[in-house]
Amino acid sequence: MKEVIPQRRSCHTMNAFYCGLDVHKETTYATLLDNDGQVVTQKRMRNEEIPDFLEPYTIEKVAMEASTYIIPMYRKLVGEGYDVTVSHPKKTRYIAEARIKSDRVDSKALAELLRLNSLPESYIPPPEVAGLRERVRRRAFLVRQRSKLKVKIRDVLAYEGIKPPEGHGLFTRKGVEWLRGLGLEPVDCYLRLMAPLSEEILLLSRELRGRAGEDPHVRLLMTVPGVGYYIALLVKAEVGDVARFSSGDHLASYAGLVPSTRSSGGVERHGRITREGSRWLRSHIAPVWADRRMQSNFTDGRWR
Repeated sequence: MKEVIPQRRSCHTMNAFYCGLDVHKETTYATLLDNDGQVVTQKRMRNEEIPDFLEPYTIEKVAMEASTYIIPMYRKLVGEGYDVTVSHPKKTRYIAEARIKSDRVDSKALAELLRLNSLPESYIPPPEVAGLRERVRRRAFLVRQRSKLKVKIRDVLAYEGIKPPEGHGLFTRKGVEWLRGLGLEPVDCYLRLMAPLSEEILLLSRELRGRAGEDPHVRLLMTVPGVGYYIALLVKAEVGDVARFSSGDHLASYAGLVPSTRSSGGVERHGRITREGSRWLRSHIAPVWADRRMQSNFTDGRWR
């Protein structure tokens, strides 16, 4: 294969190349295409070698599929000024499905779809939103683990034929003292495991509650009936940039703010948000969405 002579970066897109990266934990397979879709070069290398590999070329855009392993490389390339597109894995496979699946084929498909402007993009949140998202998800994970231990304790009580006290909750301070007084080794084990989880959950909750009080958007969300600080932060962390949604309804649906048709006590709900609260929130989200979309489409005194 004849190697195309590398060129330094420039603003002349006729000389630019499109790069598809099939990223794995330790290595990446890279494919460079020119404007005509011809393969310039293909190579497997270690992840840390990618910036040096791209440096001699005039790179128009870089594409990679969303996965756990791409984040360090994504941040590195964006920080060096590359235009990086992260594709949605499932949607990309629908478009570029091939009988022969290999790293070489996948990287070339990414580069080709990028060249044709047909790559379905995946949203990558900015660092501050990513940090908030990680904390919210970490708290949710710890709460789930603690809940599993509580279920195990209830199972032990059921197996031993012991009924929980009725005067107070089983996992309140009095309830925990009662559990320890039973002298059951499995229960004592689960309680010891729950203690550090509860401590970490408390620390995260205090931090997130402080963030909620400092964020005007989160405070606005908290005025919705049934929405506390944690749900409001969860919505903000998962939604990120509202301008990436096609409509206010699309945004509300993604955020889980559209109630289901099931009713409880005559009130239709979706999670903790009432139908009334959902309508209120949708009415506030739509103008915010429209304003952000207008701002993102109006640059240099003209519409894009």
